[in-house]
Amino acid sequence: MTWTEAQSYCRANHTDLASVRNMEENQKIMELLPSRQDIWIGLFRDSWKWSDGSNSSFRYWITGEPNEGTENCVAANFHKSGKWEDQHCGQRRAFICYSPPVSKKVVRVRLMKKSSSLDLNDPAVMEDILRELKQKLKDKGVDGDVKLSWRKQSDGKVFHKEKETEKKTTKKRDEL
Repeated sequence: MTWTEAQSYCRANHTDLASVRNMEENQKIMELLPSRQDIWIGLFRDSWKWSDGSNSSFRYWITGEPNEGTENCVAANFHKSGKWEDQHCGQRRAFICYSPPVSKKVVRVRLMKKSSSLDLNDPAVMEDILRELKQKLKDKGVDGDVKLSWRKQSDGKVFHKEKETEKKTTKKRDEL
């Protein structure tokens, strides 16, 4: 794709074209490629800024680059150890996108039913609870793309009635 097409694709399907903030990241990109080729990265000529707005003073230019002219986009040239060169943005190249790392957290939830007829393992009830939890997180200032789901146990259920001994142990622990 051209640099602009690659940027649009990355923004629609990931986060943006790759920003390279250090030699280690440049090396990781080189390891991803099946062959030595030129690939678009997210650097472009506007005082040489990163497409995603990130700040990094790291530069890995081929000697003589960037040169003056109309070459406003940057490709990492893996024929030359991944060093960078400015190129015409309309050229078609492979490219590297990035997405932020995903973090997963498992949280144990204890619910107390107000209605004895309510089945907490009913998919509609579970969906309503997730919707309420997501709204509470948002109200508390948790931003971003939060995905919540239930973890089923070996019996296929999410919720289990708490045993009386667990309640007493938990109550004692809470009192301490």
